[in-house]
Amino acid sequence: MRGIVDFLIDTQILQIASDPRVMFAAGALFLISLIMGWRILALSLFGVAALVAVARYSKLGEGRTSLDMNMGVFVIGSVLVVAVLVYFLFIRGD
Repeated sequence: MRGIVDFLIDTQILQIASDPRVMFAAGALFLISLIMGWRILALSLFGVAALVAVARYSKLGEGRTSLDMNMGVFVIGSVLVVAVLVYFLFIRGD
């Protein structure tokens, strides 16, 4: 059990999310959720993927973000992702 905890502490989340196997599995699960009509799962996968994309674009994983343009891109991108999720979950009807 201690080995699992140490692994999770040392692992970079953006590095795991960028792994091609993880991206393929998430993409396949997203397509299956769209075909089967699983709206919550599709929106959850979209939200996670969009936030990871915003974090990668703003270079958040490199530790170079400060109160400059990169942090602004991350904040604005995250707000847009949350706005899209709120729209599809609560505002738009079936």
